[in-house]
This record gives sequence, C-alpha cells and structure tokens, in this order.
Amino acid sequence: MTARDPRVLVTGIGGQPGFDSARRLQELGCTVVGVDADAYANGLRLPGLIPRVCAPVGHADYTKRLLEVCREQRVDALISTVQQELPQLVSLVPALDRVGVATWLPPLQSITACTDKAAFHRVVTVAGLPTPATWLPDQLDTVPADAELVVKPRHGHGSQGVIFCRGREQAQAACLVVADPIVQARARGREFTADCLVGRDGRTSVILRERLLTKGGLAFVTRTITDGHTDSVVRATLTAVEATGLVCVQGFLADHTPDRVLVTEVNLRPAGAFLAAEAAGADLIGQLLAGLLAGAVDHSRLTYRPGVTLTKYIDTLVVTNGANHAVSQ
Repeated sequence: MTARDPRVLVTGIGGQPGFDSARRLQELGCTVVGVDADAYANGLRLPGLIPRVCAPVGHADYTKRLLEVCREQRVDALISTVQQELPQLVSLVPALDRVGVATWLPPLQSITACTDKAAFHRVVTVAGLPTPATWLPDQLDTVPADAELVVKPRHGHGSQGVIFCRGREQAQAACLVVADPIVQARARGREFTADCLVGRDGRTSVILRERLLTKGGLAFVTRTITDGHTDSVVRATLTAVEATGLVCVQGFLADHTPDRVLVTEVNLRPAGAFLAAEAAGADLIGQLLAGLLAGAVDHSRLTYRPGVTLTKYIDTLVVTNGANHAVSQ
C-alpha cells in the first residue's frame, strides 16, 4: 500500500462491474478516478468519485487520454472492467510503469481465449472441459438438423445480439443478421457465475453462485452456493485459459448432461453481481487491491458462506438542473 490512501483508476465506470468496483474501493478508503467513454455514464455521477471522460477503445486518442488522466490524478493503480480494452492496456504497460501506475493484466493468449468465442471453445475442448458444441458459419453442414441453437457475436458480450433458433436452416438465416457470428448448441439448466481471484502465483479462490433472475445478461438475483464438482471445473477452466487477477466464469449446471456442468465463457473482469460474493464474506476487491499494490493475495480472506442472496434493482442516482447533464472532458 502507499503511504497515502491509494488512488485507483477504474475503467468502464458506466457498467455494473465498474460502478460496483468503484463504490467498493471507496468503502476501502481509496480515492477513485472513474473513466468512461460515455459522458452520460451513470458511474461518472457516483458521489466522491473523480470523473473523467476518455476516448472509446480503439480510438486514436484512447491511450493518450488514459495516460493524461493517470498523470493528472497521480494514479497508483489501474483496474480494468472493460474486456475489449485489454490488448491496448497490455501494450500500454511500459508507459504506465513509467508514471507509477500498477497494473495486473492477463497475458495476450489469455485475452484471445476469452474474447474470441471460437478460440475459447478450442482451448477448453483441448483441455477436455465441458462446453457447448460450437460451429462457425462455414461449418453448419455438420449441425444436427433439429438441434436447439444460439447464434451470437463471436466477440463482445455473450448476452448481446443473441438469437435463439432450431436447426441449421434457421441458424444460417440468423448468421446473416448477427455480426461476425458463431453458433452454439443451446445450453439448458441453472445459470451460474464463479467469482474468482487468481493470484500471481496461480493460487485461486472461487466463489460460486446461481443466477436466479437475469435481465440483459446481468444477474438481478443471485445466491451463493457450494458444489465441489463445479468448483473443480471452474479451476481447470481458469488454468486452461491462463487467467490471472479478478475474473468471472459463467456456465450452466446442466443436470441432464453427463458432465453436469457446462462452461460457456470466462470474463477477464469482475462480474456484474460480484457484491454477492463480498456479502458472503469474500474480500474480492480488497484482495485484488492487495495483489495490485503489494503483489500478494491473502486467500484466507476469500472464503465465503453459501446461501447468501443478493437482489439488485434500478434506482435514481442523481438529479441535476440544466440542459447538459454530461460530464465534461
């Protein structure tokens, strides 16, 4: 830790993982600089937060603007909650080091495996782990004629741009309207998320929870559970994709399948409802911060209680006067 309270920059402050991470860091005594490409992002209005608008991922000014914010605000550490920006952040590590910003980022091969659904399927299949059957559009002739399928973008959020269909003909039609599509066998069962912290030494803590009510890909009601087999599959998946830091694994508890567990994706960021794990006793953000600033994670602080249920809701954060509600550059 630094002599003063650490100043932590959180990216993607408009998303639920970024918003909740920032608020939790504030509770831990950190000064939080929140960054988002959207000047109207709700997290930029979080009380006590230092809001900054940054160029979107892929924009020519993205890295320049991020470094400017780090210098101006004397940032000690950076936490990313936007998976798509990770390749650029990895390339920016030397520059961040020079201005004294600590980072904890996954290797490029891990980023590829977790941002490309076709690559993810190859990696976990080679590792012998259970995951839905997956096809690219030019492989649809091998799809069972009457199979229940889901067509989704090969990159990006798993819950966005998704079309459910049946059989190869419907899948072919769906591939025409989904950008850069991939086709998967539709998974059935209870959705789960595993909130995981993988230390720099590879030691891993896993907090399992069921997603009881999901809207737009975000768990609005979730309950912590324990299950030895699922825990083992999650750990093996994290090893296969070479994950590190705070990540989440998603899948299905599919009692009707021989494997009983299907892993669908790994996100190299906090989950949208990780506060359930915190409420159950796991010091996820505190230990992420310890790993960032001190290099070591205390896994004894990451145990948890099953049966803790979190319910999210939508609330009004702030009301302002005037025509322009956006946060200025």
